[in-house]
Order: sequence, then C-alpha cells, then structure tokens
Amino acid sequence: MKESSEQHLVMKNHLQNTMNSVQRAPKTAQNGKGPPPAHEPHNTKQPHNQASPPSKNRGRRRGRGGRKSDQLDVCMRPSSRPCTVAHKPVNQASNGSIQNGHGSSGMEMGFPTSIKSLNFAPRPGYGQVGTKCIVKANHFFAELPDKDLNQYDVTITPEVASRKVNRAIIAELVRLYKESDLGMRLPAYDGRKSLYTAGELPFAWKEFTIKLVGEEDGINGPKREREYKVVLKFVARANMHHLGQFLAGKCADAPQEVLQILDIVLRELSSKRYCPIGRSFFSPDIRAPQRLGDGLESWCGFYQSIRPTQMGLSLNIDMASAAFIEPLPVIEFVAQLLGKDVLSRPLSDSDHVKIKKALRGVKVEVTHRGNVRRKYRVSGLTSQPTRELVFPVDDNLTMKSVVEYFQEMYSFTIQHTHLPCLQVGNQKKANYLPMEACKIVEGQRYTKRLNERQITALLKVTCQRPRDRENDILQTVQHNAYDEDPYAKEFGINISEKLASVEARILPAPWLKYHDTGKEKDCLPQVGQWNMMNKKMINGMTVSRWACINFSRSVQESVARGFCNELAQMCQVSGMEFHPEPVIPIYSARSEQVEKALKHVYHASMNRTKGKELELLLAILPDNNGSLYGDLKRICETDLGLISQCCLTKHVFKISKQYLANVALKINVKMGGRNTVLLDAISCRIPLVSDIPTIIFGADVTHPENGEDSSPSIAAVVASQDWPEVTKYAGLVCAQAHRQELIQDLYKTWQDPVRGTISGGMIRDLLISFRKATGQKPLRIIFYRDGVSEGQFYQVLLYELDAIRKACASLEPNYQPLVTFIVVQKRHHTRLFANNHRDRSSTDKSGNILPGTVVDSKICHPTEFDFYLCSHAGIQGTSRPAHYHVLWDENNFTADGIQSLINNLCYTYARCTRSVSVVPPAYYAHLAAFRARFYMEPEMQDSSSTGGGTKAAGESGVRPLPALKENVKRVMFYC
Repeated sequence: MKESSEQHLVMKNHLQNTMNSVQRAPKTAQNGKGPPPAHEPHNTKQPHNQASPPSKNRGRRRGRGGRKSDQLDVCMRPSSRPCTVAHKPVNQASNGSIQNGHGSSGMEMGFPTSIKSLNFAPRPGYGQVGTKCIVKANHFFAELPDKDLNQYDVTITPEVASRKVNRAIIAELVRLYKESDLGMRLPAYDGRKSLYTAGELPFAWKEFTIKLVGEEDGINGPKREREYKVVLKFVARANMHHLGQFLAGKCADAPQEVLQILDIVLRELSSKRYCPIGRSFFSPDIRAPQRLGDGLESWCGFYQSIRPTQMGLSLNIDMASAAFIEPLPVIEFVAQLLGKDVLSRPLSDSDHVKIKKALRGVKVEVTHRGNVRRKYRVSGLTSQPTRELVFPVDDNLTMKSVVEYFQEMYSFTIQHTHLPCLQVGNQKKANYLPMEACKIVEGQRYTKRLNERQITALLKVTCQRPRDRENDILQTVQHNAYDEDPYAKEFGINISEKLASVEARILPAPWLKYHDTGKEKDCLPQVGQWNMMNKKMINGMTVSRWACINFSRSVQESVARGFCNELAQMCQVSGMEFHPEPVIPIYSARSEQVEKALKHVYHASMNRTKGKELELLLAILPDNNGSLYGDLKRICETDLGLISQCCLTKHVFKISKQYLANVALKINVKMGGRNTVLLDAISCRIPLVSDIPTIIFGADVTHPENGEDSSPSIAAVVASQDWPEVTKYAGLVCAQAHRQELIQDLYKTWQDPVRGTISGGMIRDLLISFRKATGQKPLRIIFYRDGVSEGQFYQVLLYELDAIRKACASLEPNYQPLVTFIVVQKRHHTRLFANNHRDRSSTDKSGNILPGTVVDSKICHPTEFDFYLCSHAGIQGTSRPAHYHVLWDENNFTADGIQSLINNLCYTYARCTRSVSVVPPAYYAHLAAFRARFYMEPEMQDSSSTGGGTKAAGESGVRPLPALKENVKRVMFYC
C-alpha cells in the first residue's frame, strides 16, 4: 500500500503537574545580518536516574492552550500542565564564550558566522548504558604510508571531457616514460586534473606528446590516431603529519586532500579492471548479470571508500548492485522494451515516444562493418520509417535513400524498412543508423526511473542475508588482493583482510503506555516488536462523519461495504469512537474522474449533515492506480481540506486483521489522536526533554530523480506539538530550486506595503503552533536533519542554524532556546554483523543484529560526536544502521542521553507496532516531502521553466506549492 512503506505507531496522555519556572536574563538582540547571539544556557542537566515522581493531578485535556497571538511570551509563564523534575538551579550568565555548548554552562554561547570559525560538537565521552557485546563491521584497517605524497597538475591539450580517455592518455604516458622521465614512479591519477606520486618526480614541470589510437575503430580496420600534449606541473606535498595528528584526535580538522589522495590510490587498479560509477565499481564478471526486464539487467559490484576513524584509517567495503542497459542488438532491446514483436508490425505513436525516450543518450556500436565497431551516442529517432528516409549525398543536393546508401556503401541490405532509424550526432548534421545495424555498448548504467517489476527484481538480487553479505564482502577484499596491488605497494598502504571487531551495546527497549481501559495498560516490546491485542490507543479520536469512495471496478459495493464495516469495528476495538455507517452510501467512480467524484462526495456529505464537514474519507483504489493516488491526495489536502485514507483493492479482498489494525493506527493519528506514548515521557523521566518545554524538529529535502532537470526539490519540516510526550508532529512543505539542499523557507522576511517587514517561514510557524497547542514556549530545540552528505555538513549547519535563531528572535528579541542539531544518515555503507552468526541470542529472526545495537567507538569519527544505531529488527536482507552525527549541541547531551532518546523515540512511530530504523521526526519529514511532490506534478506538466516551489517573496523561478488547508496542517496528514 502506497501509504505504508514501513508499518508503524504513536501516542499521548495529558497531565498537569507543577514545574520550576525558568527565566532568561534579557539581552540585546544583535543587529545586522548575522545570527542573533544565543542566550546564557541555564544548567538544566540532571542525573539521569533522578526525577521526582509525577504529580497525581492528571487530567486529559482536549483543549488547546495559549492565546492566539503569533508572538511568544517574553518570559515563560508558569506551565499549565508542567512536569516537576529535579534539576539544578539556573545560573545567571557572565561574559565569555564557549565552543559549541561544551564548556561552562554559565557562559554566553557565540555562534560562528563562517566555516573557518566553526567546530562541530566534540564527543562528550562514550555511552555506558545497555548490554555490552561485540559486532563486526565492514571496515578494514589501512596502515598509513610513511612516504611523501606529491600532487601534480595535469593539463591535456586538446581538452578531453571523458575520464576514460584521460585515463588512457596518462596510462600511455606512464607506459612510455615510467622508466625514464618519471624516475620509476608509478603515479595514481584522478581522471581529471590531478596526478599523485609517492616521492618526487625528477622534474617540477615537463611537457609530453602522447599519441593515442582510437579503440572504437575496430581490430583490423583503419585506426584513427590522435595526438595530445600533456603537461605535468608540481603543485604541493601532502601533509602526512597532519593526518596522523587528526587520527590521534589531536586536531579537529580533517586533512581532506591527503584522504583524497589515498582514496584515489586505492581506486586506481579497480578503475582499470571494472566499470567505475561514483564510489562503486561494477562488472558482469563479479557475478552473472540478472535480467530485470524491458532491456535492463543488474550488475553486481562493490563500494569502496577510505574513512578516518578512531582505529586509524579504515577502508569501507560493501556490496552494491545497479541497473545497466543490456548489451543487446537494438531491435531486440526495442522488442523487450515494448513487450511485443516489432519485426512484423508497424510502431504506434506511443511506441515511438517510448523508444525515443529509452534510447536517447545511449551509446551504440555499428555491426554492419565487420571488425570496424564505430560507437555513436543516440540523439533521437526519425519520425519516418527507414524506407522513406532520403538525404543529400553531395553539394548538388543529389538525394539518396538510406536503404540504397547502405546497400551500395556497405553491401548491407536493410531488412526491416518499416522501423525508424536512430539519429546520431547533432541536429544540423544528423546521421541515420538502421536499428538492425546497431548494438548497445556494454557497461552503460541506467539512470532513469525503474518500474515496479524492475525494482522487485533488483531487490531480489540485492537482498542478502547478513551472513551471505559478510562472506561476499570478505571475498571481494580477497579478490581485490590489496597486498598485491602495485599502486598500494608503490604508496606503502597495507590493508587488513579481516572485518573490524567493534565493541557495541544493546540499548533496552522503552516501556509503552496504552489507555487504562484496555486489558494491557502498558507494554514492553520484544525484539523491536509488539501488537495491539488487549490494548487501546491512549488518545483514541472520534470519527462521526465519514464517507467511502470506490475507484476500483473489481470491488463490488457489497465487498466495499463489508470492508468498511470491518475497518470501523477495528477502529472501535483499538480505542476510537468510530460511527459504524458512512454519512452517504458508498460512492463508485472512475479513476479518470477523480476531481469530479471527490467534490460530489464532499458536497453530498455536507448536504446530508446540514453543513458539517466530513472528518474522514476512505478511498478504495485499484492496485495499479497510476496518478490516481497523487491526484486524490492533492485535491483532498490542498483544495477540499479532507483527511483521507487510501486502501488498495488487494487488501479489500483479503481482509487481514494485521492490515486493519495498522490502518486504524494511521487513521487515529491523522485525526489528531495518539496510539501510544513512552511511559518515561508521561512520568517526566526523559533527560533533557522532560525538564523544560522541548520541541523536536525533523527536516528533509527530496530531490527529483535523475533526468528530471527542471523539477524543483521539495523541503519538509515537521515539529512535535505535544510536551512532555513528544509524539504528535505537525508538518509543513515547500518547493525550492532544483537540487538545492539548504532549506530555503526555514525563515524568511518580506516587505508589506502596510505592515512593513513581515517575518515568516516554517520554523517560526511551527514554534507558534507548538505554543498554541501546549500553552508553552519551547526552551529547547532538538533538530534532526535528514539527507545531508558529509561534504555539506558545514554549509547546512551554518545556514539552517542561523535560520532557526532568526526565526526565534523574530518572535521575541531575546528568545533563543538552546539548540541541538543532529544529522541523520541512512545512505551510507557501514554494515554491522553479529560476531557469531550461530548464536541465536545475539541475532533477530532475520539473522541481523538486535534492535537497540549502538556503536560509538573504533569505526566512528576520531573526535566528533557521532554513532551508529540499529534501532529496528530486520525483516529481510541486511539491516542498515542509521548514522547520527551531532553537529551542534548547546544542551550538553551525554552520549547515553542522546542515544537513549533516539532509540526510545524509534518506538513511537505512528504507523505500526514496530520500532523503526530512523528517528520518527526525520522519517515523518521524509514522508511529508514525498507527499508534497504529488501537489506539484500536475502544474509542472505545462511548465517549461524551473518548475514549482516556494521561494521567499520577490524571488522568482520556482512556482509555489498550493497551500495546505488549515485543518490538514494541524494533523499528521502524511502518515
């Protein structure tokens, strides 16, 4: 089901206690463009085992506290439902500064305004909580070279765009001059502008003339020879001492240039043996390719990257798979692509479009010239069949048909003249190549979107049990034979052949609280799982007015009615008040009339209920529904203001209790309810969350797929709307410039002709929303940022932390809550394996490490605050632990504090009764960003510019998304 990529769950209970009032000493806001200064942090840290018991005066509160002004109180008012928690008294600040919150908490925290003055949060120590164990990681210790590493600038004339040709030129230079001019050095080359050696070359500057024979002109045919001038010029010597100091933890800045050199050295041999793509290498020889359908196949390969860690340099090796275009004769590829015989039937217009789209940019080689295998890149497809194509053969514009030309020039008879020709070259001088005279060149990665069948086939290839993956990784290391690698030898790098053994801990699962009217009032998950049997949602919502619309022709009304009855009963059993009958009879409609059908049901329901709006719309969709799902969500959430729940036909026919229970969980949170909460949260026992009002943000940016050059990127930010439970999250979305990673709309200002400068943005709006929902002003911010690569850490932190501070200061001049900024990464290649696969007590059912396994030593950063956490139980394949990197921490979290908080939050995901692999606010932000792409697509089809999005007022180029309806914004509509 589209709405359930991973199945999950959420919760809450209101309580009223008293809390020590916390106040800030006002300070003058900073003027100018830089971020306003942070306030003095009061020391809110408490012993992790100390918390006064919660007040007995508990009351469930459905109302929303707080005034309707969009300004927060200057000083925090006494809480309307606070927690009483033992904590140290507030210290008033003295002048001074600390780095990143890890000094005396009585000093003012300055925020750097440039990368040069920015240091990430240092590691505050190592975690101790949990059951200690040993795991293995796919990191291989790399011994540092003791040689000087030298960099030379490479200039090739005429300039070459292809790395492959560049490499061929330098390989020929080394072959010719290694023993003479190069002084027996074996250099490593990055394929572009830099060449590296172990020790100096005998010259500081030298020019070489290199002749290269065109390899694509065949074996026995005439070969084209090209001449290149290559200039090598000494640039710099790498600082190996700096790297040693960094790995020893004695300096904070990583010597990126040295790491880059070592990475290139260890990639040099594989670049020659295999097909390099990004940081991975692929080959059909590693494992036999598997067909994916429609002319594609999967190639097996491996990922390789050198990383600085606490154990020294580490080579990270992982298995990889990717889709490649099958090296078929073009006619055979087209037949597979269309799924029909193309030799006897003419092509339709839609066939023509599909072929053109699939082959544009693909390299083909001709097969009609014997050993001469010239290669061309396809630029298009002729609109006419081959038999109708003619072209001028001389300056007198003497015309000749393509069929005649190939017969006379190559004695090649074109058999299938009803097919179009491939166009190669540019439009001004396009050449025609008959399909039957071409074959697709091997080794071309397929970068467009895979269909569902291809994705399923690829997952079957990539999905390996942990033991099998570990064995394949070890075999890859042995096969690569780094001890015999001439480049590794030249540079003095030794690679271990053993997986790193790492100390780990298994964090305990948290207790979950359910409603007191259920047979089970609380629950302790086992191996990352639990169920709803004998339990009731802690805040079950009421659904009095609902309707159902059936878009599936195969589902009869009686079947749909039976499904709706079962779902209504499950919602009631789970703890909701759910009216058994829809307000109007189930309405059947065709998929292509989605807008008309939705508006009919909306208005018919309003008429029946005398103007009261629908609370919920159930929609039954065909299993393959194309754009229907996206269209429905866009219309409901941006036009009608309807909360909807979609169900696929296959689930309607096969009614499973587990499925119904998961749908009930989703409906409850979409209606504003909570399914469960952490017992520690309602007992006010969560360090650095329970003590003062805390808001937790999640943020993500999703980018369009490869090939979509004009579509905007979508940013989403969610924020918790309840405290101390932190389980309900409101979400906001916006479009921004294509592939822009920095979130542009976190904070923005614009000029209003009447009101002057107006402040806005997603952070500001969500802070106001929190204030209205809880009656509290957040005094602590925990910000989880998903989707950021290591190379963007500094840039994202500087820009987005600045936006957070400005958003806070715009609400009150002196309002600066303490911020902890954490990057969440899933797209990495570290895998953790059980130390002993036969020991059932150390693995889950899938053979993966147990949920709660955390690693913060040996394979982690030498000095910064990062860790790997596998918070979920595996289902199939090898689990991928999430990597958390604390970039900024003014709240002075301990390692145990942040690790336990994240692990516990992973049990509060709203859509199922399993712990999830990524902290829920980051997960929700990803879901919200994915949902928002549906809002944009219909408008984008007629847009020739950069597409839809929302930039700050006055900026152009990105079209705004349609606004969410207010009632949709307030709930977890994206679940």
